[in-house]
Amino acid sequence: MRQIFAPRPVVTAETHRTTLFEIFFDLVFVFGLIRVTEFMSARPAPMTLAQGFLVLLLLWISWLVYSWLGNQAQIDVGLIRAGTTVAMAAVFLAALVIPDVWKSGPGTLEPRLILVLAYVVVRVIHLALYYWAAAGDRRLRRTIRLYALSTALSWIPLVIGAVSGGTAQMLLWTAALAVDLAGGVVASILSGWPIRSPGHFVERHSLVVIIALGESLISVGAGIRAGMISGPVLLGGLLTLAVTVCLYRLYSEHAATAGRALRTESGLRRGHLAANAYSVVHFPLIAGTIYLALGVEQVLARLAHDQAHHTAELRLDWTPAVALFGGTALYLAGRATFLSLSVRSVTPGQLLAPGAALLLIPAGRFLPGLAALGLLTAFLVVLVSYEAVSRRRRGSDYPKESA
Repeated sequence: MRQIFAPRPVVTAETHRTTLFEIFFDLVFVFGLIRVTEFMSARPAPMTLAQGFLVLLLLWISWLVYSWLGNQAQIDVGLIRAGTTVAMAAVFLAALVIPDVWKSGPGTLEPRLILVLAYVVVRVIHLALYYWAAAGDRRLRRTIRLYALSTALSWIPLVIGAVSGGTAQMLLWTAALAVDLAGGVVASILSGWPIRSPGHFVERHSLVVIIALGESLISVGAGIRAGMISGPVLLGGLLTLAVTVCLYRLYSEHAATAGRALRTESGLRRGHLAANAYSVVHFPLIAGTIYLALGVEQVLARLAHDQAHHTAELRLDWTPAVALFGGTALYLAGRATFLSLSVRSVTPGQLLAPGAALLLIPAGRFLPGLAALGLLTAFLVVLVSYEAVSRRRRGSDYPKESA
């Protein structure tokens, strides 16, 4: 019988899969993504995009470490479940204050400290639970100690940046999160992170990509709000759905093959592949999708406003254009890197696709928002079709992931 405080962790088996509790944990991560999009949409500017990127990285690390923990021991049992629940509360608090952590002036210190302290709580709980779950595995415990050292060092600039605010906050938080993420990679190289269940690890990352893509659809409603629902607005919503479907296809067509590649590896090679191809490279996929959601929200908000006030739709501003096409380019670059590390096979079209998306930014800038969204949709439809035809010509066997 499972107790609230089990005497020892329940180590996962090779066949372990994602639990309902982990999916519930992801709901808090979804809330954080929504808050980041809300923050950037309130003041769309280049600096805001950079600030949003840092907060996204903080949320990603918070999610990532618990996906590794759930691969080592069952996260929905006993003490690990209790600790993870507390970590969920900390992530939720951090998400609540995200729109205020970059403000300056009197009374703005508290949100920054709340976010930093919540993040520290999330990391301390994870390290303690992971170390406990690694009982009997000397190599893993050594890896955790190495990682704990770099993680603790990263908290120093994180706290100083929160107290300082302004430009110092930006620079110090960038350094802190870079040290935190790099520490995990260095620990992987020096000692190694074991992957007990490749199926669980692949499934967790595939699900989080789907969650991020869902944010693009949520942004449609956020952009329209209580605005007028008209033909152009409905068309914009359908175009967004088409974009989301295309991005999902571009990822899922190769996800099963990448998963098989992870399963065929063993020992430290499997851990290195998981750390590089999934833990590191999946972040551009998530960040690119959130930037895309921001661009969609800006396009739909302006479109609903123009329809309500019977005004002509103006050209797209630079920030939404960069978010739309730059976010897509970031997603495609992440996918190409993911394929090069996992299946070790990247076609010229997959390598050139991110650059092509970037080249569309100037064109999108001088188009009305709906036309720019249509241009992005056309580009992705052509890309999906081109890759499908190329696979058939090569006779490649890329099994599709079940929907």
